[in-house]
Amino acid sequence: MTFRDRHPLVLFLFAAVAFFDLHVAGGQGRSTSTLFVATPAMDLPDYLRPAIDPIVGASFTRITKPGQLGNGVACGHDYCSHRYSSAQAWNSDQSLLVITNGCNGMCFFDGHTYAPIFMRNRSAECEWHPRDAALMICVQGQKISTWAPRTNREDVLFASKDYHDLHFGPGKGNPSRDGNRIAVRAVRKDGAEVVFAYDLKLRQKFVDITLGQLPGVNDNCSISPLGNNIICIQEVADGTTEQAFIFSVDGTPGQRWTQHHRPGHGDMTVDDDGSEIYVGISKSDPDKFQVIKRRLSDGKVTSLMKYGEAMHASLRALDKPGWVFLSYGGYPDEVSSRPEMAPYAREVIALRLNGSGEVRRIAQTRNIDFDYRSETHASPSPDGSQVIWASNWGVPGGPVYDFVTRVDWPEEPTSN
Repeated sequence: MTFRDRHPLVLFLFAAVAFFDLHVAGGQGRSTSTLFVATPAMDLPDYLRPAIDPIVGASFTRITKPGQLGNGVACGHDYCSHRYSSAQAWNSDQSLLVITNGCNGMCFFDGHTYAPIFMRNRSAECEWHPRDAALMICVQGQKISTWAPRTNREDVLFASKDYHDLHFGPGKGNPSRDGNRIAVRAVRKDGAEVVFAYDLKLRQKFVDITLGQLPGVNDNCSISPLGNNIICIQEVADGTTEQAFIFSVDGTPGQRWTQHHRPGHGDMTVDDDGSEIYVGISKSDPDKFQVIKRRLSDGKVTSLMKYGEAMHASLRALDKPGWVFLSYGGYPDEVSSRPEMAPYAREVIALRLNGSGEVRRIAQTRNIDFDYRSETHASPSPDGSQVIWASNWGVPGGPVYDFVTRVDWPEEPTSN
């Protein structure tokens, strides 16, 4: 017999108390409560018709649907969503939003109304330039380039016959915070798999770091936020363990994080004290399934959120530092019955990085765990005023839609 069968009244009363606590405090209370909150039933919102989250009180909009959307943009039946939690969905001024998963190309939408604008057929790995709204940074084959999606103009910055199979990550690469540097994984002409930093502004390639010196198989590499380090994730022990290895851009070895996913499924930023950190979900003791931050320079770990169902972490709100955006999965009945767990299930929250535990609830996703494509993968806009997230809206195996929640941040206090 399950907890749900044995204690329906207890669960009902717990949810009712939490619901009452949220609503008596008004909008701010609803968004900052740290109690478990039951998800009320809600019909799937109509396409491009704003709706109100009944718990958080925020406006959100479904921005994709299966079929033709207009202006050459079309979505598949199974899913149509943004690329990943740690990928920047909006350009730097938020005038454009890109959807790639399940769309018929790189599909560009108005960054505020979410109307489809145009589609580009492009196979390169491209990520938004974090400071130049017109540009994406692209890596493919034997070249590195910048590309302007609106005009379709491409400028090649690096091309070499000495390297092939260039990758931006792959999949989890981001440029440095100023957009000047990236990490590129490649195969050298002698067959060695390497990673190197490249400075787009100076058009300067840094030294090769041979990945064959590391255990296992490389999954991805990325430049650090300040552009001085490269972190590489290696799959070892038949893919059951993911370890992290850090190098300076001149190839000097740094930290080796050999515990599995400590952390993983995360993103990097600069902490309040100026140190570069990786924030994600630990899958190893002593902080297994907690949200942690880890300093790149010395590996110091700080727990930010207790054991729970956090699945992905995003730090793409580059202009709103100090917050990590977390996607939670899991089963509400289980979470509500276990007070030792973080009280979030099928929800997106923003969490302070300073260790205070301060939370802002963003959205209840109603997303049922089914497969990778249906994971929520929440990612904020550069200023944190919008958050994109995916959901199958309670239908396992059903279509996965993209939604955008608008976030109304209170004014931060200023000191004299």
